[in-house]
Amino acid sequence: MKHQSNFTPDLQAAYDVDLKALDKAKDRWARTSLDDRIAVLQAVKDNLMRVADEWVDAAGKAKGIPQGSPLLGEEWTSGPYAVMSCCNGLIDTLSQMEGKTFLDGLKKRSLPSGQTAVRVVPHSIWDRLLISGVHADVWMQKGVTPANLKNNAASAYDIPADQRRGKVALVLGAGNIAAITPLDAFQKLFLENQVVLLKMNPVNDYLTEPLQAALKPLIDRDALRIHRGDGPAGAYLTTHPLVEEIHITGARATHDLIVWGPGEEGEKNKAANTPKNTRHMTSELGAVCPTIVVPGPWTKADLRFQAENIATMKLHNGGFNCVAVQSLILPKGWDKTAELMGNVADVMAKHTKRAAYYPGAEDRQKAFVDHAKSPQKLDRGADVAPLYLADMAEGDSDWLAQTEVFTSALGVMHIVAQDAETYMIEAIKWANDTLYGTLGGNIIIHPATIRAMGRKRFEEIIAEFRYGAIAINAWSGLAFLVTACPWGGFAGATLQNVQSGVGTVHNTFMLENVERTVIEAPFRPFPRNLLSGGMSLLPRPPWFVSNKRQHHIGRLLTRFQHKPSWFKLPRIFFHALLG
Repeated sequence: MKHQSNFTPDLQAAYDVDLKALDKAKDRWARTSLDDRIAVLQAVKDNLMRVADEWVDAAGKAKGIPQGSPLLGEEWTSGPYAVMSCCNGLIDTLSQMEGKTFLDGLKKRSLPSGQTAVRVVPHSIWDRLLISGVHADVWMQKGVTPANLKNNAASAYDIPADQRRGKVALVLGAGNIAAITPLDAFQKLFLENQVVLLKMNPVNDYLTEPLQAALKPLIDRDALRIHRGDGPAGAYLTTHPLVEEIHITGARATHDLIVWGPGEEGEKNKAANTPKNTRHMTSELGAVCPTIVVPGPWTKADLRFQAENIATMKLHNGGFNCVAVQSLILPKGWDKTAELMGNVADVMAKHTKRAAYYPGAEDRQKAFVDHAKSPQKLDRGADVAPLYLADMAEGDSDWLAQTEVFTSALGVMHIVAQDAETYMIEAIKWANDTLYGTLGGNIIIHPATIRAMGRKRFEEIIAEFRYGAIAINAWSGLAFLVTACPWGGFAGATLQNVQSGVGTVHNTFMLENVERTVIEAPFRPFPRNLLSGGMSLLPRPPWFVSNKRQHHIGRLLTRFQHKPSWFKLPRIFFHALLG
């Protein structure tokens, strides 16, 4: 059946009216005072809290998640919680913008490469309690030092307010994770002083009303407009004369269509480096993301816990994540591989029973199966799509390495492991040279293995891992949820070789000239980590697909972010320990 576009003359007229209003208000927004911006964000938080339940209920129904399912926790943490947390981070930064004192309390250190690392998590007592043991460092590009860090942060605020000029930005929303769209808009509004027309993705435009209600303080100032619209609507907006900049979260093919044009015309334009659309464009475009499992003295409990970690990397949000693991790299001949993969299959079968809601999932899975050689089928129960495992060294290896499948399918690559260090070097080289994209990479490694090679040597090795977010014993999606972290592909992408995109979003400390984020979580959960000398109080993480209380934890964490209080912690800890 041919798709009937909803891009009607009435919708076009509505776009035109709102773009004119935004254009008229763009300089006024750029010159808005710090106090007014803080007040807007506080009002957004209050509005968001009022519609948070409606938001999560709508997402759960659209994605086929039953009422009361722990998987609704995913909709809390990657929806209202992430937006609420970002509001708090921006408020803290804006309240210390004078002299950029928000940077003063951040620890800085020199990396083996000579680069500067800035620790953005933990930053507060709440971080230390609620995500105990998790830390995130932003690795700055070469040339950025502690002495000149303030010259590489929040540069939009260096211009005196009365001299600022605004721009009209078009943000093309993603259809999978609910927080992506508002957080992308925040990047333009608060870090770049631009007003935004936000076009929802048809897959999740059921969030239009909750977002309009939550972000009403921005709409009332003519700094934001939110609209539905399909492909033809997006095509109209990307070439609209009032649109000055564009940000897209989506597919590489859509990005190239906008920049270079369709078909042969687009190929010729790209080869000649003559963009059809010359507007400044930033993007986040996904990848074939790798997870490297490093051999070491893992116990049976370690194998089970890290299987839950791997299952989460693959099947959070049903597998419809641009940063979902698609290439699992394992040590060849490791005597623990069979038990680890058996645990992964068991976790997936027990904890990820949900509909394949994203359009085209079945076709993409079939394409994966067609290009693989004798893929293994993992059943997950009746009315739930199976997951297919494929050896990436067999079948159409180039297709498996270069195609983001965006569904329940996982490639496996076995690499010889003479020792942990050599194995890591070879696995990283294979990922860098073979896989499409640079968004997120993960390394699962026993702390004793890191100690044996030395932290300095470990950081020298991961410095070669060319990804915008690197997660150690965590999933790089955690760097998305923790909005202090810059989020985007590895630095250096261009329109011609866009990889996972140009630029970053989130980044509540407003750091610039960043290279990557490295986020690390405990290898073992509380209380088992205490036996091996760990200091973390983090039990099974609330973002794990196996967490039985994540729906309660997600709601409680969102309420905590709205109004932090010591009195709210006991209920959070109670559910966390039972999860």
